[in-house]
Amino acid sequence: MQYFILSFLWIAFCVLHSALISVTFTGFIQNKAGRLSRYHRLFYNIFSIVTLIPVVIYSLSIKEPPFFVWSGYLLPVKYLLLFTGILFFVLGARHYSFSHFIGLAQIKSDSKHILMNKSGKLSSRGILGAVRHPFYAGIFPLLWASDLDISALIINIILSIYTLTGTLLEERKLILEFGDAYRAYQQKVSMLFPLKWLIKTFGIKSI
Repeated sequence: MQYFILSFLWIAFCVLHSALISVTFTGFIQNKAGRLSRYHRLFYNIFSIVTLIPVVIYSLSIKEPPFFVWSGYLLPVKYLLLFTGILFFVLGARHYSFSHFIGLAQIKSDSKHILMNKSGKLSSRGILGAVRHPFYAGIFPLLWASDLDISALIINIILSIYTLTGTLLEERKLILEFGDAYRAYQQKVSMLFPLKWLIKTFGIKSI
C-alpha cells in the first residue's frame, strides 16, 4: 500500500507541475491575467516547492534496506555519474540566468521569453553546443547514482519519465517561439546525450 501511495504522490506532483508550466496553461494565464502573468514563474516555483515538501517527507518515512548498492568495482561508475551530472549543471548554469529561472527577471522586465538566459536568444556556445538541455541531462546521472531500494527505484523511474516528458514539452514550446531557428538547432545539437558532439569532436563515424 505504501508503494501505491508513494507512486500516486510523485505522479500527481509531476503531472500538476507539468500542467502549470504547459503552453496551454501559460497561454491561458497570459490572456486572462495580462501583465500580472509576469508573476507566474515566481508563484509556480513557490507552489512547486510547497507541494514537493510533503511528497519528500512521505518518501523519507519509508525505511527499507537497499537491494542495490554502488560498491566495489562499481564505485567508479557511481562517481562518474555524479561527476557527469554535476558537470552538466555547472556548465549549464554559466548560460542561464538564475533570476530568470526563479521568476524575478520576468517581474522586473515583463519578459515572456522561454529561454532561461538574460537575452532570451538561442545560443550554441559552451555546453549548449553539446546538449540542448544541460540541466535536464544532468538529472539522469544524479538520479541513478544513488543506492536503490524499492521506493528509490519507483521514484527514479517516475522522475526519469517526468524529466524526459518535461524536456519534450519544453522542446515544443521552444519550437513555437523560435520556429525554424530552433529546428536547425535541433539538427546540430543533441537533446540530452551529446552524441552529435561526440561524433563531431572525435570523428566517430556512424555505421
